[in-house]
Amino acid sequence: MDNKTKLAARKILTEYLESNKLRKTPERYAILNATYSIGGHFTLEELNAFLEKENFRVSRATLYNTLKLFIKLRLAVIHRLLGGTYYEAGYTNENHCHQICTICGKVTEVQIPQVISALENAKLRRFQQEGFVLYIYGTCSTCRAKTTRMKKKNNNNNT
Repeated sequence: MDNKTKLAARKILTEYLESNKLRKTPERYAILNATYSIGGHFTLEELNAFLEKENFRVSRATLYNTLKLFIKLRLAVIHRLLGGTYYEAGYTNENHCHQICTICGKVTEVQIPQVISALENAKLRRFQQEGFVLYIYGTCSTCRAKTTRMKKKNNNNNT
């Protein structure tokens, strides 16, 4: 993610911490930087590995609690998917759609302008929309090809 986005996210965090008289710890800023440097979806373990590569060690509890704060501030987004819980940077995270393979768990972001437009323009009763993420479940082409090959192989063995 670009430096401008990282700086804007850092400013939001700093303002929140100052206005709530919370400590501006190096851990919070290191986790924020890692969140915006990884790019895409990541697990808690992947975030921890990224930080360790940067020679910055934090406890699992610190990671979890800091990400929870980032979600509250909309600096991160949480996704509970088939393969587990994933996070991604959220400051400039626009409305988007994910394809999720129900066999291998692969997640791909896709652009579907018609769906995005329809949801953005939906009139919701007594509710103001702030954003959305749409999950589309199905089978990816790789898994579909494997399944087809297995079926052919089984049919040939049975004949």
